[in-house]
Amino acid sequence: MSTITVLPDDPQATPARFRAVSGDRQSVGATVGEALDALTADLNGPLETTLVVVQPMAPDALFTAVQQQRLGELMSRWRAGRDAGVPLPSAEQAELDDLIRAEVDAAGKRAAALLARLPA
Repeated sequence: MSTITVLPDDPQATPARFRAVSGDRQSVGATVGEALDALTADLNGPLETTLVVVQPMAPDALFTAVQQQRLGELMSRWRAGRDAGVPLPSAEQAELDDLIRAEVDAAGKRAAALLARLPA
């Protein structure tokens, strides 16, 4: 099963755009669905049943406002470096990777909490 992550492409941009990523493949769309549809069309092979949880990008106990702000800063620096062909310094890349893992972990915990509330 492929894992697909959809994030705001640039949280400060207006209008909003979204980037869907799976492995080394990416797509961008005006909506989460558009980015996801473009990416899944590009992924060859059958897709298994998929659960998509769209969580508002509001801070919570699992991923704080401070973490969100730093993630946004590092993602902006990463995008600028990507566009210029210059990678982030290794310490910043490690921090970005840690924040991404923390947000993915938080998303999993949010999904588990939602699942626990569903009737049996």
